[in-house]
Amino acid sequence: MIDVKKEEYISSYISKLLRKKFGRGPRNCQTTISHNYLVTYIGGFLSPMEDILLQQGQSKYVDHARNVIINHLLDEIKGVIQITLDVEVEEYYHDWNFPNNSGILIFVLDTEAGQRIKPDIDIQRVEMEVARISLLVEKVPDKVITCPISSSIFLIERRGILVQIEKALIDKGFENELRFTKDELEKSYFHRYGRFEDIFHKSVRDIFIDWNFKDDKSLMAFILNS
Repeated sequence: MIDVKKEEYISSYISKLLRKKFGRGPRNCQTTISHNYLVTYIGGFLSPMEDILLQQGQSKYVDHARNVIINHLLDEIKGVIQITLDVEVEEYYHDWNFPNNSGILIFVLDTEAGQRIKPDIDIQRVEMEVARISLLVEKVPDKVITCPISSSIFLIERRGILVQIEKALIDKGFENELRFTKDELEKSYFHRYGRFEDIFHKSVRDIFIDWNFKDDKSLMAFILNS
C-alpha cells in the first residue's frame, strides 16, 4: 500500500508549482494512487485573468493558454513523481472543467504503486454506457477498460475511438482545434445523456476527458460526490 505521506507530498508540490506559475494556487489539491495510476484532482483554480476571459466567452483562448503552461509543467511533475515513488511515468493526461472550476492530472505509471480497490458497482454496465454515449458522438470504441481509483474516482480508457475524418484533421495539423471541439461535445453528451448516476449510485460531480491521438485512445475520469 502506498504511503499516504507520499500522496500528500505530491499534492503539496503540485499546488505550490501551480501557485508559482499562475500567481494563484488551487483551493484544494488531492492525489490518489491506485493500480498503475496517479490521479490529482484540483479544485478552485482559476486566475483573475482567466475569470475575465471566461466571462467574455473566450473559453477557447483560456483553454489553449492553460494547456500550454500545464504541458510545460507536466515534465517537472513527472520527475517528482518518479523520484518520490521510484517508478517511471509512461503517459500523462490532463483536463479542466472551467464551469466547475476544477481539473485533473492523470499519470500512467510503469508499475502498480497503489492498492487496488473493489468497486461496489457493475463495471460491465459502466463500460456499456460509455460505449453507447461514444457511439452518439463518434463510434463505439474498440475496447473500453474501467479502473476504479477510489470510491469517488473512476478512470475509463477507450481504445480505437477516432473516426477517419478526425484522423485526417490530425494529419492536417488541426489537433488543437479537434481536441477543443471533442472536449466540449463529448462532455455535453456524457453529462446530458448518460445514465451514470443510476450505475454509480451517486451523483456525478465532474467528467474529464483527454486523448492520446497518436495511439488512438482516450482516458476519462468520473468524479463522484461522496
